Amino acid sequence: MPLTLKQAQSIINDCLEWRTANGLKPLTVAVLDSAGCLLALAREDGASNLRPEIAQGKARGAIGMGLGSRALFERAKVEPFFIQAMNALAEGSLVPVAGGVLIKQKGAIIGAVGITGDSSDNDEACAIAAIEKAGFVAEGG
Repeated sequence: MPLTLKQAQSIINDCLEWRTANGLKPLTVAVLDSAGCLLALAREDGASNLRPEIAQGKARGAIGMGLGSRALFERAKVEPFFIQAMNALAEGSLVPVAGGVLIKQKGAIIGAVGITGDSSDNDEACAIAAIEKAGFVAEGG
């Protein structure tokens, strides 16, 4: 079953609630469907102007490679030229750092969340919490 706009908006709302409860900096959250198309995006007041592209890049990399963006970061450490090549194929839109988390249902990738604004570890934790609250499986890598 495909990820719906209503589910994407709910995940964003849960991310922003989690951010507030945990004292994170202002976030930008992007939710993409399984094809890598943007379903919903929110940029909080105080988030800088490149944050929408960063959030989408984290999620887009996860969808495009079938791995959470933390796994892409780890792979970049051992095979930097491979990740550079993938980023070239993605026309520079792949952001291989933690914060891009796959959304899975019954083992299938149905979308991804990309978050930016705080530390990459906190961005990822926020995405995982919201995805799991929505009843899906989160895979950050």
